[in-house]
Amino acid sequence: MREAPYRACFANQSGDEDNGIKPPAKRGVPSRGTSMRLNFARIVIAATIVASTVAGASAQSATDFYKGKNVDLYIGYSVGGAYDLYARMLARHMGKHIPGNPNVVPKNMEGAGSLRLANWLYNVAPKDGSAFGIIGRGTGFDPLLGNRAAQFDGNRFTWIGSANNEVSVCVAWNTSGITRFEDLLTKELIVGGTATSADTDQFPRITNGVLGTKMKVVTGYPGGNEVGLAMERGEVKGRCGWSWSSVKSTHAKSLEEKKFTILVQLALEKHPELQDIPLIVDLAKSDEQRQILRLIFARQSMGRPFVAPPNLPQNRAEALRKAFMATMQDKDFLADTEKVQMEINPVPGEKVQELVKEIYSTPPEVTKKAISFLR
Repeated sequence: MREAPYRACFANQSGDEDNGIKPPAKRGVPSRGTSMRLNFARIVIAATIVASTVAGASAQSATDFYKGKNVDLYIGYSVGGAYDLYARMLARHMGKHIPGNPNVVPKNMEGAGSLRLANWLYNVAPKDGSAFGIIGRGTGFDPLLGNRAAQFDGNRFTWIGSANNEVSVCVAWNTSGITRFEDLLTKELIVGGTATSADTDQFPRITNGVLGTKMKVVTGYPGGNEVGLAMERGEVKGRCGWSWSSVKSTHAKSLEEKKFTILVQLALEKHPELQDIPLIVDLAKSDEQRQILRLIFARQSMGRPFVAPPNLPQNRAEALRKAFMATMQDKDFLADTEKVQMEINPVPGEKVQELVKEIYSTPPEVTKKAISFLR
């Protein structure tokens, strides 16, 4: 077959298009060198835009940014529960402590024990300081504990602070036939939960796995308020992973009337008001058991955590953290919390960030064993 005249005019004996003569360039198709220059130019322009945006955000004062704005405070649980109560109380008082005095607007985004909100804050929410939220104290560790539905890195969140250190309890309704912790080793207790990632589900499962108790979790309730109602209606016979501060603020009457019995404290240290109730870490019989229990219950040191998306401008992150701690010491805020028996024992955002980092550095073999109990 004869070589096409076009090719023959420009090919040497070796087949290379050489001899100083180049074939005519195809119209509309840039050369390789031109393409590389265009791509480089696009990268430079994009980098310049990003740098300008970051620099602009950093250069704008927090006062100028927040003045006249609304700051959305999202709540990972339904209306009426303790997390909702803490968030709404904070929203009522925090605005006057943020530079520019914005309105802080509470909004509920319940689902999956606050995992829905955590995913949204990390991946969707604006990263300019105009949105933050309250999530379950253990939700930030879901990726560490193998929850594939957790689409975030807990270390990268901007932790604003926690309203208290927390002690949770396991309780049995007075019709359950269970009156002390030892009864859980031989009798089944049906407890209500909100989601596989929530304390209400993880705490009883860990207790079952490590100590051999027999709690059965019925999960899927929108929030702690609904779990409490289910217990009162007899749908479930108990609740495990119930914050002591929530017990007092939302079920003070039932507590006074002894409608349920407190079986065990779930924390690293006893609550001063519950000295006669056993502490779960004291029930461990081996070093491995103690390590697993510490991994799970260390989260109690950040009992009501408020968190913002990653990569906030530094001056706005600092403004929110300072405003949070100022609110925790505000006389009007404290007077309002006392009326509803809310425990306030604040933890600064920087300390919460350090605690999260520490928990994420747990030895892999301990984490693996804990995960096996949660499944």
